[in-house]
Amino acid sequence: MSRISRPLVTSLSALALAAAGLTVTAGTAHAATCSQDYLPLPDPSCQPGDLNPDVTQDTIDSTICVSGWTATVRPSSSYTTALKKQQIVEYGYTDTSTSDYEEDHFVPLELGGSPKSELNLWPEPEYGTKTAANKDTVENKLKKAVCAGTVTLTDAQDAIITDWTTALSTLGLS
Repeated sequence: MSRISRPLVTSLSALALAAAGLTVTAGTAHAATCSQDYLPLPDPSCQPGDLNPDVTQDTIDSTICVSGWTATVRPSSSYTTALKKQQIVEYGYTDTSTSDYEEDHFVPLELGGSPKSELNLWPEPEYGTKTAANKDTVENKLKKAVCAGTVTLTDAQDAIITDWTTALSTLGLS
């Protein structure tokens, strides 16, 4: 009887687990744990949002309101792509093409969201009626309002965490 190599067995096992909606990390299997029921928002038990402690109402003039500041804190695409692949499985998306999702900051960098926290990054679908592109428009309007002083940073963050699709109307900006 021929002997199957350990790497091949490991690869086949990981493939079988992935087909069953499980992932292997550090020797353990994890079922899809995040629900799609909240779309177009992330599952709050998986991504409740997380803030960058360097961004406060007192620091906005030297952080988010400075043109180009977000580029100084944005994580590398290698980091976000690896996280996106993991989270696509965690959400149990049947479409696993990474190009169909934006690894999005739930609380955007423009509003003081944590750059690398897994509590703040999630695979937001690029399809449907409320997409990452729609959210980007909301984020930009909120940032303008915060930097103009018409909305506080905390109010903008709270509105986007509560429901980005209603954040502008909640703050009287639509």
